[in-house]
Amino acid sequence: MSILDYKSWEIKKIVKEIAIMAVMVLVISNVLSYIRQPDPSDTHLPQINAVLIDGERLDIKSLEGKPLMLHFWATWCPTCKAEADNIQRLSKYYNVVTVAVKSGSDEALRQYMQGRDFNYRVINDIEGRLAHIYRIEAFPTTFIYDRKGEIVFTEVGYSSTLGLALRMWWAAL
Repeated sequence: MSILDYKSWEIKKIVKEIAIMAVMVLVISNVLSYIRQPDPSDTHLPQINAVLIDGERLDIKSLEGKPLMLHFWATWCPTCKAEADNIQRLSKYYNVVTVAVKSGSDEALRQYMQGRDFNYRVINDIEGRLAHIYRIEAFPTTFIYDRKGEIVFTEVGYSSTLGLALRMWWAAL
């Protein structure tokens, strides 16, 4: 066996190990997402009247008629930070309302959003009351409602822009 054959074998082994680990991480993360997925007692869009961090008053029922993404996140959550660009992209095309849980004052959240050029709607859930009502156990957690205000998807953990866009498209059908 020449040294080249040995190196080729080692590279194949490393690639195989990486592929196996990637599949395992994907499977485990999906299982954990399923287990930690909140089980809302009501599948209807709840009545939420809140003031957004930009001062706008929001009546969430006024957004019925089109799909809605309700996204719970936190500034201290690394996965939420990684997913934030995806939420920003979708907010340009769909109704997106986010809830920042235990992430500081309105001013701190405004600075956080401005520093990252984000402009999606944010409700500041300073004490985590909304998160408690929705039975949120992990961040980020996303609820997608159809145009009738019924939950069609619930997602815990990171979701790609494409994955979220496909779910929103499906909710629009």
